[in-house]
Amino acid sequence: MSGSTHFVLKKKKTVPMPHGSELMMLPQRKPIVYNIAKDLFETLEQNPFNPDEKIFPVAVFNSPGYVNRHFCAYDDEGIKGYLPLFSYGAVGFGKNNFRSATLLVDKEPRQDLRQMPHKKIARGVKYLQKKYPDNRLIRHLETCALEYGCPAGKNFFLKRYEAPLPTSIVCNANCIGCISLQTQNNLCACQERIGFTPTPEEIAQVSYEHISTVKNAVVSFGQGCEGEPLTAFKAIEPAIGLIRKKTDKGTINLNTNASLPDCVEQLCQAGLDSMRVSLNSVRENCYNAYFRPRSYQFSDVLKSIQIAKQQGKFVSINYLNCPGFTDSQKEFAALKEFIHTYKIDMIQWRNLNFDLKKYCDLMLKIEDSGRPLGMETIIEKLATRFPSLIHGYFNPPLC
Repeated sequence: MSGSTHFVLKKKKTVPMPHGSELMMLPQRKPIVYNIAKDLFETLEQNPFNPDEKIFPVAVFNSPGYVNRHFCAYDDEGIKGYLPLFSYGAVGFGKNNFRSATLLVDKEPRQDLRQMPHKKIARGVKYLQKKYPDNRLIRHLETCALEYGCPAGKNFFLKRYEAPLPTSIVCNANCIGCISLQTQNNLCACQERIGFTPTPEEIAQVSYEHISTVKNAVVSFGQGCEGEPLTAFKAIEPAIGLIRKKTDKGTINLNTNASLPDCVEQLCQAGLDSMRVSLNSVRENCYNAYFRPRSYQFSDVLKSIQIAKQQGKFVSINYLNCPGFTDSQKEFAALKEFIHTYKIDMIQWRNLNFDLKKYCDLMLKIEDSGRPLGMETIIEKLATRFPSLIHGYFNPPLC
């Protein structure tokens, strides 16, 4: 499915299921299938080859770097509860393997689990425990890497790519798909939110450790285990100053909802290099329905982007993809205007981790966004119209 539109899944629109992807059975839901003999879509409850056996839809949670073309077709009529916070890509079985309806947008193996051996991570943890026995942020990252299996946490202890810098215990939005705090809709957060604000010195220690040992290092505020990093501005701003006093190397990045323009401006002046802004939509009414901002306006987000660009910073959007909405006529038209106006540098195509059918139903209540154009189609059209725009998944190093 893309939105409410059904598609026949064909091999040429799929790839072998990427390594590290996970198959998921959708409980209580009914699969929508294509009956080749009758040339129509049907909703099934029992296995047609064994009528006494119930069947359920199967979706795929694709590996990082892949963006969904479609999501799994399922009927959830009468079900009030939500699916857990994952993305539910369409998947089929070919002659020899499972195949995902997905597009590769970033080849970098930054979160390839095959390159993250547990023994090396454990050695890295022990080394930094001895070197920084009193750094609470490093202790928090140990939990992320060893208990939650966080790829960003693992990379820090493996001394590679991007290191996470979680700082914020609160948030000024109430996203329906928040992965660190949930209080409604039968949803559970994927991990516990950090319970303290690190000191500037603790943040700087983690950052300098990573930058001084990793080529093309990136350190990033704004992680899945925290709230909105701009609410921890009083710790982040001096931390950036401490980092830049010791080194001009590495990329200091901020993953954010960009809700506080004045803070963004001061962080840019302190030495921030890049900013990634999370958006489910570039249309205000659709944005508000998902992010549910508490103490800011969508205009503040746009102002922060404008400020960062005026300061000469690299600006990405963390564009949360739901096929049928993201590639709809109205959203795509708005996206082209947004890119033209704000001259962003990159789109990070991320799959929305939410019950996608419930999400589409919510967005349809706001307005009909038109028919789906296809994820591949809109990416290709953006590449033609904006040739300097980068398409990817990960925060890039800038030096």
